[in-house]
Amino acid sequence: MATSPATSLLLSSGHRIPSVGLGVYKSPPGEETYGAVLSALRLGYRHVDTAQVYGNEADVGRAVRDSGLPRDQVYVTSKLWRDAYGYDKALAAVQESVRRSGLPYLDLVLLHCPSEPGPREGAWRALEEAVRQGLVRSIGVSNFSQAHLEKLSRTATIQPAVNQIEVHPFLQRRQLVSYCQAAGIVVEAYSPLSKGHRLSDPRVTGVAARLGVSPAQVMIRWGLQHGMVSLPKSVNPERQAANLDVFGFALDESAMAQLDGCEEGLVTGWDPVSQDPV
Repeated sequence: MATSPATSLLLSSGHRIPSVGLGVYKSPPGEETYGAVLSALRLGYRHVDTAQVYGNEADVGRAVRDSGLPRDQVYVTSKLWRDAYGYDKALAAVQESVRRSGLPYLDLVLLHCPSEPGPREGAWRALEEAVRQGLVRSIGVSNFSQAHLEKLSRTATIQPAVNQIEVHPFLQRRQLVSYCQAAGIVVEAYSPLSKGHRLSDPRVTGVAARLGVSPAQVMIRWGLQHGMVSLPKSVNPERQAANLDVFGFALDESAMAQLDGCEEGLVTGWDPVSQDPV
């Protein structure tokens, strides 16, 4: 499989999402996040992924505003934390995220995890209302299993445009990814570099050496060639630039097969996909 991924993907909502975005998980609120986002936007990123629980929505919004880029040229995602689930709390939380960002709307808002079924259903109805009110353009979920998605689909009037999950060559979640893609749900891969745990794996470094690129570029490109959006995190401008420079080369069938063979179920963070109740 040696394809040429698009630089953006079409969502079921009708909007396009850039295929590589900057994640700001664990970027401290304040100047570090602001500087990282501003640097990334100057380097050519047009997609930033934050969350309420990160505490840095305001810094992301300020960097977007200060970048001088038109609002419709930067894709901004946030996520509702589970303590804001339930219809009233969730709608208020979306309004607060928009206010904190200082932006007229957010491009995408996700439920951060499935959490409990009752509040989850109310939170989803609130996201649907946020779309109707123009606060949000697209809505989706994060850390949802196939069972969570199937249950949500039975009551949703707007189906999730995105499922953001941990995916990399060492945690491929093939069945879930296939289900999402067949259902028209774009998969966003967070921690696409395995939080650095497998960047020195000889199968990754071997492909990188053969192609003259970095191990990080190999892992990001692997996800793109599987049709996913990739969300690498870095506050270092040189690494930011390298992580975005993944459209000028391709992994051939041999490289893809080698990376596809790396599956080991390596979860580097939390795992609501398998742990949260359906």
